[in-house]
Amino acid sequence: MFKRLYINNYALIDSAEIELEPGLSIITGETGAGKTILLGALSLLLGARADVRRLAVTGRKIVVEGAFDTGGYDLRPLFDSHDLVWSDDELLLRREISPTGRSRAFVNDSPVTTAILGDIASRLVDIHSQHNNLLISDTRFQLGVLDSIAGNTVLRERYTATYREYVKLRSRVAEMKTRLAASRENEEFIRFRLDHLRKLKPKAGEQSELERMQEILGDSAAISDSLGGAAGLLSESDTSALSRLREARKLLQDVNLGLFASDGEMPDDIMGRLETVAIELKDIAETLSGWTEKVSANPALLDKVEKRLSALYETQRRFKVAGERELIELYADLERQLGAITGDDGELPELEEELRQMAVRLRQQAAELTESRREAAEVFSGLMVRAALPLGMANLKFAVAITPCKYTVEGCDLPVFKCAFNKNQEMQPVSSIASGGEISRLMLCLKSIVASRMQLPTLVFDEVDTGVSGDVAARIGAMMKEIAASRQVIAITHLPQVAVRGDVHFKVYKEDSADATHTRIMRLGEEERVMETARMLAGAVVDDAAIMNARSLLKL
Repeated sequence: MFKRLYINNYALIDSAEIELEPGLSIITGETGAGKTILLGALSLLLGARADVRRLAVTGRKIVVEGAFDTGGYDLRPLFDSHDLVWSDDELLLRREISPTGRSRAFVNDSPVTTAILGDIASRLVDIHSQHNNLLISDTRFQLGVLDSIAGNTVLRERYTATYREYVKLRSRVAEMKTRLAASRENEEFIRFRLDHLRKLKPKAGEQSELERMQEILGDSAAISDSLGGAAGLLSESDTSALSRLREARKLLQDVNLGLFASDGEMPDDIMGRLETVAIELKDIAETLSGWTEKVSANPALLDKVEKRLSALYETQRRFKVAGERELIELYADLERQLGAITGDDGELPELEEELRQMAVRLRQQAAELTESRREAAEVFSGLMVRAALPLGMANLKFAVAITPCKYTVEGCDLPVFKCAFNKNQEMQPVSSIASGGEISRLMLCLKSIVASRMQLPTLVFDEVDTGVSGDVAARIGAMMKEIAASRQVIAITHLPQVAVRGDVHFKVYKEDSADATHTRIMRLGEEERVMETARMLAGAVVDDAAIMNARSLLKL
């Protein structure tokens, strides 16, 4: 249930707070008083687009907050899906719009996206205005009505999931076929390039190894002299580093190094370090000698390496690839393309078979959806006729025609709501035959039927009674009262016959201050409600007759 609406700095509302109750709440006020402003503020909670032009005071943010009692409505899975913390206490939804136009949304003070806020709010509040009457001719709306009557939530979700998978797979198959067709057109060119690469047989890491060998073989004499000379300086001559190191160690053996222990250096450390250096130098010398033996002039091998490198470089230039890795990737891709052309690639047939099986499943699910909608259409038509009877449409004939159409995310059904208001009249689409007042009454009937089958706590009717009066207006009020017996209803109206049906009555009015005009809203007491009803009956001049009439209506 909608418990409280708080609005700050929105349009003509500097600050307003409305405490709501179960049953039927009526909101009235003169034209231009600001009833639509209330609805605009409420729409922000439902995710409507923010407009900084609605700032009442420049420099301050707009704040709209709604408090809800969610008892009896299983919203916890929705909170879990959005990773929000659930609370069994009061649910708070808030929207803020800064002077710069930045919009922020909150659920129980946790920041969320506007889409998530709207998703949650739409499960709590349904706003219907006279502009929504056009929806009665909208195909998607009509399908939604039939699905709500049929209880098709699970069936429709299953179909929608299958349809999306089917479309995705169909696109993949089509793309593969397009690529395959293009490949077939280029088969000769593919074979030419592939033959070249098959002869070349490029391998990962080969190029860098060849470049290393080329550098060694190309300068083998100089490298061999340098390695051998370095090894000789370390170990092979009488004046080598190792020879001199041995002499140094021999000289130190005759010195009592313990005399220098007070300097913090132990004598064994010096001799041990010299030993370590000798071992390391010997190892380096042996390594250099080993490398020297591997380096020798080999013109034949160098020529072979250079020819192989030249072939690799030339192929990369010819096929316009950046290097060895790209060349190998091209090789593999050309093999795949040729395999697909010659039928060696079994992926396409497998995908086509999967697509055929999915199409069968999609048709079956669509047929189930169609059958359930046809059954719901029969039930719905009868309910509409019965609901319209008290609203002055005793001769109403109503039916839903469902014809096949191409598959869409919503099924393969094209519904058309048809009706006739007179006995001798053929049924025609609602949009081409109904007047504004008749459509308003049809939509009210529709809403009352759908509301009884949906878990929707609060319905908001914004002047849906436009275009009717007298006894029909009274019957509309009675229907709203009946709907309010099982859920909360908020009705913005100009009709006294509707207003007197309310459990509570709010009045919207304008109030002037020294420098501004503000929209206010107040809950009416018993006598205030009599006077407001009289104003709605009589207009600007309220006389005793209007007051008596108002009392009579309220009493009834």
